[in-house]
Amino acid sequence: MVAGHVPRPRLPQRIVCLTEETTETLYALGAGELVVGVSGFTVRPPEARKKPKVSTFLDANIERILALQPDVVLAWSDLQANICAELIRNGVEVICFNHRTVEGILSMIVRLGALVGRAARARAYVRSLRAGLRRAAQRGRQRRRRPRVYFEEWDDPLITGIGWVSELIRLCGGEDIFPELSAYPDARRRIVADPAEVVRRAPDIILVSWCGKMFKPERLRSRPGWESIPAVQSGHVYELPAEVILQPGPAALTDGVQLLLEIFDRWERQCAD
Repeated sequence: MVAGHVPRPRLPQRIVCLTEETTETLYALGAGELVVGVSGFTVRPPEARKKPKVSTFLDANIERILALQPDVVLAWSDLQANICAELIRNGVEVICFNHRTVEGILSMIVRLGALVGRAARARAYVRSLRAGLRRAAQRGRQRRRRPRVYFEEWDDPLITGIGWVSELIRLCGGEDIFPELSAYPDARRRIVADPAEVVRRAPDIILVSWCGKMFKPERLRSRPGWESIPAVQSGHVYELPAEVILQPGPAALTDGVQLLLEIFDRWERQCAD
């Protein structure tokens, strides 16, 4: 090494993404060619589905990941801790993001951009996402009536929305009826112990995204007492695709926000009729 010369760090050239949001982010930053393996739940962008599938959410094929010879594996949350530990024991470098807020999503994008040598592009992307969120917030502030919203992530037991979901509901002009639960990072502490509490809180809108399981409206409507909920009576019960609301990445801040705005607008128009 030449005296005084500091070598440039080697950027990762082969990346495995165990969740969709990092895959979507890398493609958005023009780094999709670095992705060599993805989660089987990956939907966005469509071209990423052509990459080898190496995991679900809670399970991964370690041998298949090792065969791809990744420079780094990207994971999300304590739910993938066991996968991360096994990969680390096999000598793989792992970066596990653990964000659960809108600001956390934006921070993830910036850090991931820096990791792959696209820091400037990541910062520009975050600026554009923030601009979209400001426009959505302006629409939310202009609402004459703010709908009371119940978000259901799972049906048995009832699990309500995580941090970024609750934030986006408020940003778009709604009121999360369980704001006190949204602060908890784990699903266990976001369980609604008594389904009758949803009835008592009387949501105007019910949003459902059963984390990869098909929503069955009749099961929701048949719950004891739920027929009296304003959302059920008025028909404002909606299924949101998990890939645009339950992934802590760009989709929630773009398509997810747009869906919330459209649903809240529809409810508001009906109230005005």
